[in-house]
Amino acid sequence: MLNLNPMTLNMKPQQKKILIDNGHGCNTAGKRSPDGRFREYAWTREIARAVVADINDLGYDAQLLVPEEYDVSLSARCYRVNCRCDEYGKRNVLCISIHVNAAGHGDRWYNATGWCAYTCKGQTTSDKLADCLYRQAGLWLPGHRLRTDYSDGDPDQEAEFTILRKTSCTCVLTENGFQDCEESLRFLESEAGKEAIIGLHVDGILDFIDPNRPYGYKDLQKHRRSKSANDCQIQTQTEQEFDKIL
Repeated sequence: MLNLNPMTLNMKPQQKKILIDNGHGCNTAGKRSPDGRFREYAWTREIARAVVADINDLGYDAQLLVPEEYDVSLSARCYRVNCRCDEYGKRNVLCISIHVNAAGHGDRWYNATGWCAYTCKGQTTSDKLADCLYRQAGLWLPGHRLRTDYSDGDPDQEAEFTILRKTSCTCVLTENGFQDCEESLRFLESEAGKEAIIGLHVDGILDFIDPNRPYGYKDLQKHRRSKSANDCQIQTQTEQEFDKIL
């Protein structure tokens, strides 16, 4: 049935529904580093929660697709996305599924590195979102390999992943480094690495929905640091005044 609600026909960028999907779950077999210390489901949930919080703090509307810790089937994930498409109109919804790549099956360490994004086959709005993410990956990941496929004129790779094929809206899946490469894992586990991955997703998404915005992830971080410093200064002054009273 067509959605003729005028609210959904020309939504402002701040009204777009942004769905962030975190790969797999605590009960998914494999999907970890060879030594077992890194679990893809836990890392992607940490990143996804931060991306959602930061996008919301910047004045947009983001939501976790899978807030559960356990794995939710791909059919259920697609159903959740498509329900939002029915509610808001598919042009007003986008989804990004965050994952970590692997060269093998968790049996040993490999040397594969790099960041990449996947879209479904053909030219769609998903390719434009992937372009934005690749541009931001180039800015946030200097010195890191970006895995690309320009055979169709754009950098993203194409695949028949269910989340890409069976959702009605713009949808991209990102593979953020390799969980079976020690070099890649050190970066992913570092605070600088996490901030870079969060930053490229936040800014890439906002470049797609609101390219003329005057601010981004770095501005948000700067504001938070300034606020934290001010809060510490106020707390120190309060403690000093309290000490005088005593």
